[in-house]
Amino acid sequence: MNRDSVTQIMRLSDAQKKQMIGEIKAFYLDVRGEEIGMIEQQQILDLFCEHMAPIIYNKALDDAQYWYKQQMENLSLDYYMLYKDF
Repeated sequence: MNRDSVTQIMRLSDAQKKQMIGEIKAFYLDVRGEEIGMIEQQQILDLFCEHMAPIIYNKALDDAQYWYKQQMENLSLDYYMLYKDF
């Protein structure tokens, strides 16, 4: 998957952007005691979307693959338990 494909996946809706920017603003105010402006809020959101979101996305894929493999292993075990001894 190329970088443009990942960027398409990471696109946030306007409501999601607004929520995330609100979280960033609240974090800086609560944790650091600082108010940051709209430009800084957007820059931080862009930083996360561009650099960190792909890492989190790939981790989620790895987690889903692990879960799927576990389910297939369970299914395989369940299948063999159906055999009867004669």
